[in-house]
Amino acid sequence: QVQLVESGGGSVQAGESLRLSCEATGYRGGGFCMAWFRQAPGKEREGVAHIDSEGSTFYADSVKGRFTISQDHAKRTRYLEMLSLKPEDTAMYYCAAGGSRYSSGGFDGCSGMDYWGKGTLVTISS
Repeated sequence: QVQLVESGGGSVQAGESLRLSCEATGYRGGGFCMAWFRQAPGKEREGVAHIDSEGSTFYADSVKGRFTISQDHAKRTRYLEMLSLKPEDTAMYYCAAGGSRYSSGGFDGCSGMDYWGKGTLVTISS
């Protein structure tokens, strides 16, 4: 089965940056859509950033302009570069993989997430 392993979380001050990594194993080819989700205590899970197998991206409004999702197929790894971090970004961040959604406007994010990592904690202090 597909295995996703996140890394790169930590504790930083507001305004600083972090880069999360998600390594995927257990599949060949795999035109999966990959997304980063986050969940803070007392809040519902939120899809943060999505990328399809071709590199099209989709972002939640809360992180648009600050976060960048990317992928390195050779390394089987996806990344989430987080800039200008805010205390409200504090959450457990999860890597997930599934299918892709497309609308008349283009890539509309991932859906039907079948595979999940265990998460990496990001804590932003003010």
